[in-house]
Amino acid sequence: MKYFFIAGEASGDLHASHLMRELKNEDSQAEFRYFGGDLMEAEGGRLLKHYSEMAYMGFITVVRNLDKVKANFQLAEKELLAWKPDVLILVDYPGFNLRMAKFAKKHSIRTYYYISPKIWAWKTKRVKKVKKFIDEMFTIFPFETEFYAQYDYPVRYVGNPTVDELAVRPNQDEPFDAFVSRNHLSGKPLIALLAGSRKQEINNILPVMTDAAARFPEYEFVLAGAPSQTEEFYRQVLKGRDIPVVFNQTYELLQQSAAALVTSGTATLETAILNIPQVVCYKMEMGKIARWGRPFLLKIPYFSLVNLIVGQEIVTELFQDHCTVDTVSTELKQILDNKPYRDKMLAGYDEMRQRLGEPGCAARAAKQIVELLK
Repeated sequence: MKYFFIAGEASGDLHASHLMRELKNEDSQAEFRYFGGDLMEAEGGRLLKHYSEMAYMGFITVVRNLDKVKANFQLAEKELLAWKPDVLILVDYPGFNLRMAKFAKKHSIRTYYYISPKIWAWKTKRVKKVKKFIDEMFTIFPFETEFYAQYDYPVRYVGNPTVDELAVRPNQDEPFDAFVSRNHLSGKPLIALLAGSRKQEINNILPVMTDAAARFPEYEFVLAGAPSQTEEFYRQVLKGRDIPVVFNQTYELLQQSAAALVTSGTATLETAILNIPQVVCYKMEMGKIARWGRPFLLKIPYFSLVNLIVGQEIVTELFQDHCTVDTVSTELKQILDNKPYRDKMLAGYDEMRQRLGEPGCAARAAKQIVELLK
């Protein structure tokens, strides 16, 4: 069968490549064309547009590149009609993909969504487009089933790809001393700093994290560097603070750490799956204004995936002007020194892992996709 994918970001390229691999296991005649990236290209088929030419985020950026955005739509529409795939598979990236879903529906092309856009957090009205244009939705968070049920739209929960990635991560059995030696660390107990991947969020949150770190001299704080950033950039933000930075070793760093300070996002989920106690921190510009506007922008009670999955506060969320050196330090001391407090968090992690289920997300999705198409 013929599968047309659209993945507009690096994370979509990763998840789509895993699904392509599993589709080949289920369908020996599988053919692929796609908007995606290098990981998808490694699985075969024909790359029509690289996601690096699609990543226009924010209103101003989109307006400035409107001609390129329009050209991307036109290319996708042209290739869809010319190739006539058995199914269009959309991967997150809702601004582009929901418009393509409408086009596909108009031309009677079956359309599946793998990894729901986060319309449960914001822009909830998009659920109307999902119901109208998407034939099947394959979700990766258990709470999405309940969200879509409110709108009488059944979805297929297939598990979570982060569970899969951590199950096959490298160096799972590496001793602490080997990790310390390999990265030229001091040998003190470690605390991981996961400060996000975008420059603005790193600039906002990393100084708070490192100022808090200064209050715990018995620990060594180590920063997980984002692949998109450079050592030079981190040194500018750190302003002389003696914090080691390690790249491409986030999982290895976490599993060796006594605790972690984590910027909200997938990193909170990764930290919890690895059973590392954490403080969730998030800080944007405009301080109190952003905190005041949160209830109007976000339609969810929590902003960390850990709490959303379990449906209660498992990890403390420090947001905006509540995210200070004092509050971060106080919470970190709790998870390090207060054993009942720490154990309660770890028990919450157990429940979260049970809800997420076993590895095999892409394999389950591929099996169901092929069965539905047949």
